[in-house]
Amino acid sequence: MHHMKTATIRDLRYNFPQVEAWLSGGEEIELTKRGRVVGRIVPGARKVSKRRVPDFASRARKICGDREIDTAALLDHGKGPY
Repeated sequence: MHHMKTATIRDLRYNFPQVEAWLSGGEEIELTKRGRVVGRIVPGARKVSKRRVPDFASRARKICGDREIDTAALLDHGKGPY
């Protein structure tokens, strides 16, 4: 069984980094004042980043058509004596 974390109003004021860490970890927190539960704090919805990887093969076909590309030469291009 999973026990909900408990924080006091005082914890919110003086120990917020710990409360924030619990929220960041997905914990729900029961908020108490003078030993009585006064509310509940729930973590916000996490923003999921959908990072798209470019389709380099498609880009190369669009630019070069069906020609073969010497990728090693492309990678070496511009490398000078510096």
